[in-house]
Amino acid sequence: MMPNIAAFVLALVIVGLVAEMLRRKKLREKYAIWWLVVGVATLILAAFPQLLVFVAQIAGIQLPSNLLFILSILMLLGVCLHLSWEISVVEDETRALAEEVAILRIQIEQINKYFANKENTPRKTEGSP
Repeated sequence: MMPNIAAFVLALVIVGLVAEMLRRKKLREKYAIWWLVVGVATLILAAFPQLLVFVAQIAGIQLPSNLLFILSILMLLGVCLHLSWEISVVEDETRALAEEVAILRIQIEQINKYFANKENTPRKTEGSP
């Protein structure tokens, strides 16, 4: 009974922390979904511990804790894959922005040279041949 209470309290803390981070805009919604799923799943398993035993039996897994570890590892692999994809997208955007900044920097230098040369060339005065 005591581990169930501890798991239930832990799940409540996770859900509460994620909700607070969302409220303060410290965590984006797409990342909060993973944590809310974990929190809600932990709440359900803490409230109904026999559910894990039942699912493990249906899946043909001898120990319910092994099912929990398998699901945890799969979730972590999914998070890693998602974050790797996000990093790839951000790297592509960064590369494109760096190229654009380089092009703009060259254009600014060309404009500055054009106006510097224009100021240094002698001006024709009216009435001079």
